[in-house]
Amino acid sequence: MSPAMANLDYRTAGESHGRALIVLIEGMPAGVTLDPDRINAEMLRRQGGYGRGGRQKMEKDVVTLLSGVRRNVSIGSPIAIQIANKDFRIDEAAPVNRPRPGHADLAGSLKWLTTDCRETLERASARETAARVAAGATARCLLDVFDIQVVGFVRSIGPVEGTVDPQATPESLRAARDGNEVYCPDPTAAQQMIDAIKQAKRDGDTLGGVVEVQVHGLCPGIGSCMRWDRKLDGRVAQALMSIQAIKGVEIGVGFAAASLPGSRVHDEIDYDPSRRESPSLGFTRRSNNAGGLEGGMSNGQPIIVRAAMKPISTLLKGMDSVNLVTKKPERSDYERSDICAVPAAGVVAENVVAFEIARAFLEKFAGDTLTEVRAAWDHYLTASRNLGD
Repeated sequence: MSPAMANLDYRTAGESHGRALIVLIEGMPAGVTLDPDRINAEMLRRQGGYGRGGRQKMEKDVVTLLSGVRRNVSIGSPIAIQIANKDFRIDEAAPVNRPRPGHADLAGSLKWLTTDCRETLERASARETAARVAAGATARCLLDVFDIQVVGFVRSIGPVEGTVDPQATPESLRAARDGNEVYCPDPTAAQQMIDAIKQAKRDGDTLGGVVEVQVHGLCPGIGSCMRWDRKLDGRVAQALMSIQAIKGVEIGVGFAAASLPGSRVHDEIDYDPSRRESPSLGFTRRSNNAGGLEGGMSNGQPIIVRAAMKPISTLLKGMDSVNLVTKKPERSDYERSDICAVPAAGVVAENVVAFEIARAFLEKFAGDTLTEVRAAWDHYLTASRNLGD
């Protein structure tokens, strides 16, 4: 990425049972109000959801802003955030010699030449997503200024799939989602999902599912078709695929587009002068099969993206494995885990997508301060609305 371009980025550090998780965010313009309560609300949602394990009752994830802010306003320097672990026992934790199928255990042990999977699983653990949620929630403080709304929710768990009104607003989706323990806006399906999780627990098994993230209020032209690594659809997909246990991503109608003729896939374009002041600049679509992304760029319609999460790899009843010390067959080790973490994955997905949107937004509207970013944004919207006049 060009050094002259604003480069919002983040890195995380920390282990599942280490002292703390740390996230370092660079490239946030000065002048953005960072609301710790706003960030902590996302942290709390990540810990919730029906089907979570005992770890979530033990931890109380609260962020501490260590640097980059003054009186809760960004000052342009790197922002460091800490999330302390109460379950700090990495030095005393027992070795894991029997890798769990579906985890990073075996691959990591072979990569780092050890018979103890502990070092790998401590970093590969989904506990790391707490830091990514903190990063995304911080980036959303910037998106809030421009009324760009990101909402994530559960579409399915196991065999149970919910329905979602395609015309639902972010506010209505959020309210319906928060009305149950599986974060699904379809209340009937939500109860069926809870029943399916209960059955999986009785069976000593786990369940996966599909989460959806929608982005509303984003103007056209965010992203690029000029370089493959700046295509917004690719970047959003990569962010989602990097979440632990995510095995598939689709945008808009996704895989269904492969079996349909073009006349039933591509979104025909109209212009409505009454919507000229909206983020779509007056351009409307008769459908949104593209999921708001065409040619690697936002097109002014809501961005719709879904991610498929596999069932949690740690099963109470274990699975067949091999002891790395003896090379003899044994059942896999058990580490305290969840029955279903799909609701939490929806929170993580929502926030990693938000960070990618904020990153691409600042590439288009670069500035060292929020004042400059807003000026660039206003100038673009005025110029694009006057296009052809």
